[in-house]
Amino acid sequence: AQRPRLVSAFSLPQFHPTPENDAWWGAGYTEWRAAVAAPSCFAGHLQPMLPADLGYYDLRATEVMGAQAALARRAGIDAFCVYHYWFDGRRILQAPLDRLLTRPGIDFPFYLCWANESWSRRWDGREDQKLVAQYHSPEDDIAFISHLAQYLRSDKYLRIDGKPLVMVYRPDLLPDPKATAARWR
Repeated sequence: AQRPRLVSAFSLPQFHPTPENDAWWGAGYTEWRAAVAAPSCFAGHLQPMLPADLGYYDLRATEVMGAQAALARRAGIDAFCVYHYWFDGRRILQAPLDRLLTRPGIDFPFYLCWANESWSRRWDGREDQKLVAQYHSPEDDIAFISHLAQYLRSDKYLRIDGKPLVMVYRPDLLPDPKATAARWR
């Protein structure tokens, strides 16, 4: 039998202020600042793309997540793939995910994509300047999957054939991806 198609939308948690972004990019910085400043790169390139249905939302507001889930359902989206930032035990941009987990009114499937690369100033041409370095180790593999357990146990967490789906943004950065997967299992 053919497995049904799964349509996911990536959910990026950068649309709310954080102390890190305030320190790195200026007070009150969110991805909205970058989105509004995006230039057109070629004829017909529609930039900047301005928000439509929900306006310049703040992902700390639970109502926003509920509205996003409703929009996703109407668009035929089955789940949100939520970017998750973990740097050797340090979490960043976690407020939207934590709210999603604790709000029963937001009943929409999700799974996590570990954004497992170092944060740098790559988007503004300074990739050599690290903001938060990412280190991979067998010990961190265990700490990370132990941390994820709280999400994996959620009734809202997406499972395929009964197994929770976890995505890794850059598996090529792991010293031994097969060993990491074995430790996680």
